[in-house]
Amino acid sequence: MLFRCHGYLCFYIYLMELVRCYRFVTLVKERLIHKILIQYNKGIQMSLLYTIETKLRKQPKLKRLLKNVYQYIGQIASDRETSPASIKCVSNTKYEHLFGYYDKSPWNKNGDRIIYLRVKNASKVTASDIPAEIIIKDVMTEIETSMATTRSWNVQQGCMLQWLGPDFETKIIFNDFRRGKYCAVIFSINTKEERIIDAPVYSVSQDGMLALTLDFSRLHTLRPGYGYMNVHDSTKDQKCPKSPCIWAIDLVTNRVIPILTYKQLFDFEHKDSMNRAFHKVNHIMINPSGTRFMFLHRWIKNGVKYDRLLTCKMDGKDMYNLLDEDMVSHCNWKDDNTIITYAHTYEFGDHYYILHDKSSKREVDKNLPDVDGHPSYSPNGKYIITDSYPNFRRKQRLYLYDIQTQLCKQIAEVYSSKPYINDTRCDLHPRWKRDSSEICFDGAQGKYRQVYTLKISNW
Repeated sequence: MLFRCHGYLCFYIYLMELVRCYRFVTLVKERLIHKILIQYNKGIQMSLLYTIETKLRKQPKLKRLLKNVYQYIGQIASDRETSPASIKCVSNTKYEHLFGYYDKSPWNKNGDRIIYLRVKNASKVTASDIPAEIIIKDVMTEIETSMATTRSWNVQQGCMLQWLGPDFETKIIFNDFRRGKYCAVIFSINTKEERIIDAPVYSVSQDGMLALTLDFSRLHTLRPGYGYMNVHDSTKDQKCPKSPCIWAIDLVTNRVIPILTYKQLFDFEHKDSMNRAFHKVNHIMINPSGTRFMFLHRWIKNGVKYDRLLTCKMDGKDMYNLLDEDMVSHCNWKDDNTIITYAHTYEFGDHYYILHDKSSKREVDKNLPDVDGHPSYSPNGKYIITDSYPNFRRKQRLYLYDIQTQLCKQIAEVYSSKPYINDTRCDLHPRWKRDSSEICFDGAQGKYRQVYTLKISNW
């Protein structure tokens, strides 16, 4: 009996110690961490994070480790809330959904239908051959309809799903894997008829006549989350393949023509850092009139990544080196000659820049936040929307910039849950409704990645 009482006593003491420790941790969280977060809310956390990132560019493995530790601690301290309350989840929360990139609109021209993907395991794999459903939702009735499936998709850009011009109303186009090859599918919403294009698309002209593409298997090898995994990368061990890197596609005649090779990029305004480096291309974007396109030429040497922004005609000729000072992140066209980008220059550092095609003129946009994001101009030309990566508290922010008043406002703060990190992270990728009244973004504030919308009329 004495031993039993002694055991109960020891257990009671142990339990009290646990309670005391819990109260201590709670006190630290509520007082000390709260004070830290107040400072971070003033913007210190973002400047600190990006300063560290800049210093660690030449040590990517260490950079990733420190970032993971940083965000793990921040998640513990986070309130895990998303604001404002007017953010609307348009996809079914029972499943996982995404749309893709920020240079495409999920809305049709009339704005009464929206498209996105229903996927599986988007927090665990960067690309998958598990079929994803293509969903079209009626905005008024809120009825979701599964229209087709794709077996080629990734967590950052989906399957390049988009409405096909020039009407952006009757047809959609998306990438798929059929008969052992990548392809694109032009799908009629009304008749359900399909037309197969013999290559996947990366960027499509506004008139729906032309497209450009790249090697999605090599992209998957060198940039997980942006390529496809259905076909083995035959260039995996080649640093600068002799093969083409960009193809032009005539969507009317189904003719696919190589227009640029890795060797051409290697030789064009060559730099010593390109030697013995792995080369790739990414982020192809056709200008509004379909006369020129831009893309990133990237090379990786000893774990260090270098970027430059190139533009050229649709046939690959008249190439111009627009920005080549180590880092170019995300870009978008304003018009046929003006480009916004988040990049680095030796003179001014990391900022948003306004560039002009085939010109050395560049302007720092000091009104936008100095954090990397995915910028785009509203269709009416009045605004710029951009976002940020998760901060210390795992919060991503949406920024709306009024070009006329030159005022930039934070319009949303979106919590990103911990499973979505590194290559399977959920970037917001804000994209515009065609009448400029609303934005759509992907988010992972809950159990699954979902598609959200936010009206900007109140801002």
